[in-house]
Amino acid sequence: MKRNFIVSEHPQNTPEWFADRCGRATGSKAAAITAKVKSGEAATRADYRVQLALERLLVKPCADEFSNDDTDRGHEREPFARMRYEIVTGITVEQCGFVYREDIMAGCSPDGLLEDAGRLGLWEAKCPKSKTHFKYLLEQRVPPTYQNQVLHNMLVTGAEFVDFVSFDPDMPGKLQLFIFRWERDEALIKEYEAELRQFLMEVDATHKQIAAMAA
Repeated sequence: MKRNFIVSEHPQNTPEWFADRCGRATGSKAAAITAKVKSGEAATRADYRVQLALERLLVKPCADEFSNDDTDRGHEREPFARMRYEIVTGITVEQCGFVYREDIMAGCSPDGLLEDAGRLGLWEAKCPKSKTHFKYLLEQRVPPTYQNQVLHNMLVTGAEFVDFVSFDPDMPGKLQLFIFRWERDEALIKEYEAELRQFLMEVDATHKQIAAMAA
């Protein structure tokens, strides 16, 4: 199974892992990259553009640290979601660090890599509140909130599919695990890639502008 990307040897959320990410557009920020307003640039997009430019200049992370009950719940429950998924599907989830390509300033931190019948896939897991988990069960799709993140991660890795997983141990037994497989859609990925490359060009310009000011 061919892999056209580099996997960082550093565990997620370590200082070295954050250093690997510096200046690279990541999947978790795909919504900011594609954010739009009626006129001008969306504030979230502008903030992220400046953040990446500063990271390139300073060679250190410039993102604000963020944690709440939802993120803490996700970190605590993800190992159990992974175990349940592996039991149900028989597919092993390969944990990995930051993943990036050399030909574009972009990377991602997949929750896991998969191999199914010789095909490379991604494992994307969420452990949301029960009402959100139930909504995923009803809709039977990758939630729109995460679609651009999934497209970004598929673009970086070349993955042929994504298994989107939601896990809630508070639900009745057979409703605890939701799995939706999303096959690669080249048209959607190319559409996202065009927006990403335009964004990265603007990051380059902002980096040059800041560097000139500091000279």
